[in-house]
Amino acid sequence: MKPLFGHDAAVAAFRAGMASGRLHHAWLISGPEGVGKALFAEKAALRVLAEGTGPAVERDGLNVPDEHPIAKLVAAGSHPDLMRLERLPRDTGGDLARNINVDQVRSLQRLFATTASFSPWRVVIIDAIDDMERSAANALLKNLEEPPANSLFLLVSHAPERLLPTIRSRCRQLRLSYLSDEAMTSALEAALPDADSNEINALVEVGKGSPGRAIAFRGLQIDALDKAMRALAEKGDPTNARRSELAQSLSLKAAQPRYEAFLARAPSLIADKAKERRGAPLAEALRLWESATGLAGSATRLSLDQQSVVFELAGMLAALAPTGSSAAA
Repeated sequence: MKPLFGHDAAVAAFRAGMASGRLHHAWLISGPEGVGKALFAEKAALRVLAEGTGPAVERDGLNVPDEHPIAKLVAAGSHPDLMRLERLPRDTGGDLARNINVDQVRSLQRLFATTASFSPWRVVIIDAIDDMERSAANALLKNLEEPPANSLFLLVSHAPERLLPTIRSRCRQLRLSYLSDEAMTSALEAALPDADSNEINALVEVGKGSPGRAIAFRGLQIDALDKAMRALAEKGDPTNARRSELAQSLSLKAAQPRYEAFLARAPSLIADKAKERRGAPLAEALRLWESATGLAGSATRLSLDQQSVVFELAGMLAALAPTGSSAAA
């Protein structure tokens, strides 16, 4: 199983629950998308099942050796005491169903109708509980209110505030945060062994603490995007040609991932340029950074026109150029 990077406090909290002998029956694992919540749930489930069965696991954290017999069963998807609930493929096409339905939740009764096969534990991973339809959530609540003996529910959530309060109240909550740059680097090096240090550094920056986000941006010609932004910041854009070209290229429907990368990287480039300045130029760069951060942060949330957003942010980059080489934004 892939290694988990960061989240030391959450790992320690779960391990403390295991060591106490009174492991809570339901854990709500929340946090931003792409930071490893599902992987945390998978590793926690494996550790509980492996320690409950034996042989003893001598590794720190939630790690279990791949050669452990329980790890082999889980990797093969054949462990009888582990069930996963997630959106299923539709009957036609390759899309997934919109929700986890009530029949899937009711299928858990097969797991709890018999005793565990290998250890005392029976484990359910739900990824993500945000995807449950209301009737399914109500059905799950019955299991959380009166949990079967030695049952463990690991609920992955991107937006726990949207869940039924009665579900939240039955769970021990673990909040996973964005990763540090050091943890991001380690995570991406493990996930992308063919990437060189320059690509890893670029992905760390664009990922903003989310390895999943960073990997999604891979292959988007980030270097070319950076080159276009640096040209604006260093040479300006007195005729609006550079920013118009960039705005048009990033406004296409197929360019959505690169547009999101631009939103993440433009304020960072302004911040880097600000570090090189003093006095009034520094104050102006900080003003531009504040404006760029606000616009980039609200662009997707408010569904602002992509071409207009790129043009405006590109103008802020151009305003960093030496006097006389740029038309002010």
